[in-house]
Amino acid sequence: MKKIVVLTGAGISAESGISTFRDANGLWEGHDIYEVASPEGFAKNPALVLDFYNKRRAQLYEVHPNKAHKRIASLETYFDLTVITQNVDDLHERAGSKKVIHLHGELRKVRSIRNENYILHWQDDLVIGDLDPNGHQLRPHIVWFGEAVPKMEEAVPIVANAEIILIVGTSMQVYPAAGLVGFAKPKTTIYYIDPKPKLNIELTQSQNVILIEEKATVGMEIFLQKLNRES
Repeated sequence: MKKIVVLTGAGISAESGISTFRDANGLWEGHDIYEVASPEGFAKNPALVLDFYNKRRAQLYEVHPNKAHKRIASLETYFDLTVITQNVDDLHERAGSKKVIHLHGELRKVRSIRNENYILHWQDDLVIGDLDPNGHQLRPHIVWFGEAVPKMEEAVPIVANAEIILIVGTSMQVYPAAGLVGFAKPKTTIYYIDPKPKLNIELTQSQNVILIEEKATVGMEIFLQKLNRES
């Protein structure tokens, strides 16, 4: 089966009603980014950070996968498909995608502040006093600013072996995730779905970039049509 890698970002989840990471004034849900998405912010005010992610986690119960998520999942019938997402929601999984790599963590997981490998599935609120077996506080399983992105090591060889890369709803400006396309083979066809696509240096150096300047749900329909014509 032909290997397809789908790289997704906030734009695909926005159509399900999930706020994008950062709005025009640089705030996230009214908070300075570094207050709620950095180790320093957590050390300064852990209760604020936990409450922030509790609200994000609770929102997942109010939203549903949209047509773009479902169209991506449907590709697994015909292709060896892996989704590599910058999103921390679980909409790809709920749409039916089986192989999903979350580069920036997952809202429905938590981990120990002392042992990053102690990870639990978590559905409810996380509060001060929720501890690992050794008595250390649990924190959101989210990659914050200044932290390493461990899933990159898993993602790179998958991108390197892709025959088609599909980019949906990401500005391709946030590194290291944006640099993944630089590991693609020179002749790999790259489809880029976004209302206002921005070509980073890796994309400008690629030989085969096909732009679909639409939102995710519309762009996926166009992509499937192109894929059918070329099959």
